[in-house]
Amino acid sequence: MSQLTLAGSRNKTVAQRVVGFFGNSVVNIVLIIVAVFWLVPSVGLLILSLRSGADDASSGWWTVFAKPAQLTLENYVNLLSNPTITGSFGNTILIAVPATALVVIIGALAGYAFAWIKFPGREWLLIVVIVLLAVPVQVALIPIARLFGALGIFGSVLGVVLFHTGFGLPFAIFLLRNFFTQIPGELLEAARIDGASEWRIFFRVVLPLGGPAIASLAIFQFLWTWNDMLVALIFTDSETQPLTVAIQSQLRQFGANIDVLSAGAFLSMIVPLIVFFAFQRYFVQALLAGSQK
Repeated sequence: MSQLTLAGSRNKTVAQRVVGFFGNSVVNIVLIIVAVFWLVPSVGLLILSLRSGADDASSGWWTVFAKPAQLTLENYVNLLSNPTITGSFGNTILIAVPATALVVIIGALAGYAFAWIKFPGREWLLIVVIVLLAVPVQVALIPIARLFGALGIFGSVLGVVLFHTGFGLPFAIFLLRNFFTQIPGELLEAARIDGASEWRIFFRVVLPLGGPAIASLAIFQFLWTWNDMLVALIFTDSETQPLTVAIQSQLRQFGANIDVLSAGAFLSMIVPLIVFFAFQRYFVQALLAGSQK
C-alpha cells in the first residue's frame, strides 16, 4: 500500500504538487512569508555589495532588477586588495575553527561523563555547570583581561580562543549531557559486558548516536564565535583582529561608502550561512530528537 502511495505521489504533476502544498495548511503560507522577510535583507545586502557607490546614492537596490548592468565585482576586488581585510579574514578562521573544535570535543567528553559515568560530586559539578550558564560575558571581561595580561596572551589569537572555549563549554556540556541521557542504557551495558572500555563506548556508540546534537552544537558555537565582536574588540590588537573588528575599524577610512561596507558585511555573513545550510539536516534531526520516543 505504501508503494502505491509513493508511486502516486511521484506521478503528480508540478501544478498538482503546488496546489497540494498550499492546500495542506495555512502554516505553509505563513512559513513562506517569514522566509521571504528573512531573505529580503540578505538579498538587499548582496545587491548593495555588487553596485557602485554612485548607483547606491542615486537609487534603491531593487532597481537592479530593471538595470542589471549595475552589477559589478569591483567592490570585492577593492575589498580583497586591502591587506587588513584579508588578514582579518584569516584571523577569524584561526579563532572560530579551534574554538568550535575545542568546545565540541571537551563538551562531548564531559557530557558523556555527566550522563553515564558515576563519580563523586557529579551532581554538584553539574549544578556548577548550570549556574555558569547564567554568568554574562560582560562580568568576566576585566578579570580575564587581567589574567591574560599576566600570562602574556592578551591581544593574541590564543587568548580569544580560550575565552570563547571557556564560555562555550557550559552550554555544550549541558546540551550534550541531556542528549546523551536519551541513549538507551541497555545499549551501553551490552557494550560493557562485551568488554568495551569507556573510551571505546564513547567513540563507537555515543558519538555516532549523538551526531545530530554535536552538529547542532558546532553550528551554534561557530556562528557565535564567527560573528562575535565584543570579545574580539577587547582581546585582540591590530594584527590579530577578526573580520568583524576589521570592518568596524575601517568605517573611518571608508566613510559612508555603503558599497565597500556592504561587500565586507556580506563576506562576513556568507561563511556562517554556508556552514548552517551544510549542517542543516543534522540541526533539524537534533530538534526533532526530543519529540520521538
